[in-house]
Amino acid sequence: MWTVYSFTSASILASIIFSLLLFLSIDDNPVMQILFGGLAVIFELGKFFAWYEFGERRARRSYTGAACAFAFYSVLAAISIGGSVGGIQSATNQAQSHVTVQQSKINAYNMQIEAIEKQIDLNNEAAQKYIRMERIATGVTRIQRENSKLREQQQALAMERDNLPVVSQGSVLGLIDGLAKTLKVSNEAAQLGLVIFLSVLLDFFAAFFVGLIGEELRFRQQFNQRHAIYVSDTTVRKSAAGPHPAKPETPESGDADTASMATLAIDAARESQSASADEAAPLSPYDRVVQALASDAVSCSKRAIIRALKLSADDVDAVFHRMMDEGLVSKKPNHHFQWHGLQAQTDTEGQQA
Repeated sequence: MWTVYSFTSASILASIIFSLLLFLSIDDNPVMQILFGGLAVIFELGKFFAWYEFGERRARRSYTGAACAFAFYSVLAAISIGGSVGGIQSATNQAQSHVTVQQSKINAYNMQIEAIEKQIDLNNEAAQKYIRMERIATGVTRIQRENSKLREQQQALAMERDNLPVVSQGSVLGLIDGLAKTLKVSNEAAQLGLVIFLSVLLDFFAAFFVGLIGEELRFRQQFNQRHAIYVSDTTVRKSAAGPHPAKPETPESGDADTASMATLAIDAARESQSASADEAAPLSPYDRVVQALASDAVSCSKRAIIRALKLSADDVDAVFHRMMDEGLVSKKPNHHFQWHGLQAQTDTEGQQA
């Protein structure tokens, strides 16, 4: 469950961050940014709470309430997905801008180099005219000197262009470029499709884990109602020999029957605890623990016995050591104790005799 909680927290946090990237870019005023940022957080948390409520109401077979919760979730999910799309798009555009700026610088150098090359070609044409006019000494020499200077400028520009720092293409940009080539679409279309896919996947990923947590909590609650009742942090088992025997659950029994059974079991447990506390006052800690375990009033656990009988940890340790020596309890591989009952002690004494 800690893994589930970690994935859920990470996905919800990522969804909130991407929504904040869009909502915070709406206005540069700090007050408006705080308001829009709070709105984004409220939308995100409300969306997952609505999905949790959808699971709860569906489990209770309140289909009208489940439909309302799902409709509310759909509206918030649409807003959230739109916010995530805008946030991821903004982040990818910012990464793309660095590559675009660098490419613009390279293009500017290429244009200057190309302009110089055209000027050199024009000078060569003029030189041919001077040659036909037999003015080599005056015209051609001057043009050659100009071409030499232009060639030097061209080489200097080429060296500056080649010395520009190389901007590495990120993995996301490489993925966008690969998708564009595979699908034969533009980079903008591939980027938008990828962003929408990631936003929807993130939203469903978080909703899945929120629903999983809800299922786990409902299962834990049902398990406790069927197998154990927790009263004041003390585990009290439902005993068939008590004054209010528990009736087997049937598919037709509703929430009211479950609540009444739990109430009866709690009352019976409190009455048995109070009676055992009054009767066990003059008894030793060992006798009190054995009597409580024999009556099935508490579970065979040191913590439960300490809380139920108000004994110290040292006394409970000593009692459990004695009961293990007498065969009343045994320790399982998971270090939990198992109560065997007084019959086990009688059998052990008979074998020893």
